[in-house]
Amino acid sequence: MSSEQNPTPEAEAAEEAGPRPGRLTAAAALAALEGLALVAGGAWMLVEGLTGQPDDRTSAVTGGVTLIVLALLPLLAARGLLGRRSWSRGPAVITQILALPVAYNLLQADSIAIPAGIVLAVVAVAALVLLVNPTTTRALGIRGPGRTGE
Repeated sequence: MSSEQNPTPEAEAAEEAGPRPGRLTAAAALAALEGLALVAGGAWMLVEGLTGQPDDRTSAVTGGVTLIVLALLPLLAARGLLGRRSWSRGPAVITQILALPVAYNLLQADSIAIPAGIVLAVVAVAALVLLVNPTTTRALGIRGPGRTGE
């Protein structure tokens, strides 16, 4: 018996396509960064809700758990982007589109949330640009409309 693994067709296609483009890696890194930020924010809310003096303990715990669960979307998308899975671009784009209104709301605040809004807006726009870039699209094997036979 051989200890070598049988490569999947997707892995073979990725090897044939050459090295992963830097734009794809950068998009995956930004998605992972957003996911980790959501986990950190959710964990902070959860800990504060359980150990602190929140106005509404149930809302704090629910908000923390919700943020942690929502972090799965960009984290799974980042993993898929690194693995050159074509399905991963959709969740990554959705994450960026959802981040833009959040960034806008943070920018409307009169507090320390303004720098966070600026950072979130820059990350979301940069990730969107990277995700729709033709190099990224080709690396993921996504074809445009009417190009199914190519």
